[in-house]
Amino acid sequence: MILPVTVYGDPLLRKVTKPIEKNFEGLHELIENMYETMYHSDGVGLAAPQVGLSLRMFIVDATPAATKEEPELADFKKVFINPQIISTSGKPWSFEEGCLSLPHIHEEVLRDEEVVIKYVDENWVEKTETYNGYPARIIQHEYDHLEGILFIDHISQLRKRLLKSKLTAISKGKVNVSYKIKVPK
Repeated sequence: MILPVTVYGDPLLRKVTKPIEKNFEGLHELIENMYETMYHSDGVGLAAPQVGLSLRMFIVDATPAATKEEPELADFKKVFINPQIISTSGKPWSFEEGCLSLPHIHEEVLRDEEVVIKYVDENWVEKTETYNGYPARIIQHEYDHLEGILFIDHISQLRKRLLKSKLTAISKGKVNVSYKIKVPK
């Protein structure tokens, strides 16, 4: 089932999320619904707060973005439950990011090249993994959602001021997108 995407202005997007218990009822259905929502919205990642749930979980699937230049994206499809970033390192690099919760806004964001993350997968297998490049960027972006941080929090105050009218329009639902959104009340 395709879920509505929570957009900018909803206080839920600014809250630190709660851990998911192992016996969380409907977890696999939620994961399926999140993937369906992400694919329908042409995203490469989706965090639970973006579908209205204050839960420490996000999904990624960057497989369609794999190229000869970025083969690490092939089969990069994962579920991250109760993740914890252990460290980030490497030379910070800038890349234009977007977000389903901030439709039609794209900004250059500086992020570290490497991330080490500890999490459990959908089968409750604990993992600690290291990612570099674009996968590390996707993870950091989605992890930020679990901490109540949006990618625009990483840009300059001047850029944010320039985006104010667009952000206000999004918060009022005055945005044309091809996917369902949940407008803040």
